[in-house]
Amino acid sequence: MGFQEREVISVLQKIFATTDSRLKVGIGDDAAVVATQSQSLISSDMAVEDVHFKLEWSSPFDIGRKITAANIADILSMGGKCDFITVSVALTGNESMQWIENLARGIRHEADLAGSLIVGGDISRGMKVVISMTAVGNSISPILRSGAKVGDGLYLSSLTGWSAAGLELLTREISINSETAEKALSEFSAPTLDYAIDFSGATAMADVSDSILVQAEQIAVASGVQIAIDQVAISKAAEFVELAALADELNVDVFQWILAGGEDHALLATGENLPGIRIGSAIAGSGLSGLDMKMAPVSWSHFIP
Repeated sequence: MGFQEREVISVLQKIFATTDSRLKVGIGDDAAVVATQSQSLISSDMAVEDVHFKLEWSSPFDIGRKITAANIADILSMGGKCDFITVSVALTGNESMQWIENLARGIRHEADLAGSLIVGGDISRGMKVVISMTAVGNSISPILRSGAKVGDGLYLSSLTGWSAAGLELLTREISINSETAEKALSEFSAPTLDYAIDFSGATAMADVSDSILVQAEQIAVASGVQIAIDQVAISKAAEFVELAALADELNVDVFQWILAGGEDHALLATGENLPGIRIGSAIAGSGLSGLDMKMAPVSWSHFIP
């Protein structure tokens, strides 16, 4: 290795240092000591190089942001606030200290946006970079996937499809000099979470990590309802026109990005008169309805080549 573990820990202690009163004992002991309240929410995520991210596509800062956002989004989707995060990283030993610092700074940046503290973790060596996170949050009344009721509206916190558009540009090695293409690439590299939206009145909720189609079906099954998606309503959303124009330029059905694309980490919720974009309803029945797509929806999976 080109660095010692104690060097990395020393750098991380400085980057993640805080005077926040919620943290009683931070990085340096065998475990962190934190003050908690309400019901605790716990979620874990793992990201593997060349499966969840590529070093040639994203900076270490963006990789840190993206993986942290994915973890925090799971807490937000339960109607909670993310308080604490632990981070375990496997490094190949070929990384520079600057690369490691920038990864940590990306993690810290996104954690700060959420008001979360990085309280510990672990470092190991591996054949590829692997980043594993556990987020701990709290909620007075967690929002589950099983609470949707017939008559509820279906809402998105913001338009999805941007991350899928960025992935399309990268995988096809297409360079388009436009603000829309830059936004797609930016949202793929480090998605913007909807921290400000108030979905506390939702009856059911999920984080759009795999796709609207996957998450909406999960809500439908868990709640015993049918989710009817309204593509006309989606087409009236802000940003739809510019995303559709980019899709036309790449000869892609924009609804493939919006409905079948993942990793936007927008929130999908059911309820009455919620903020965001209304894209459908919960009705009597089961499964999904209202889809009119040119291509069969196929969402990404770890184990399908």
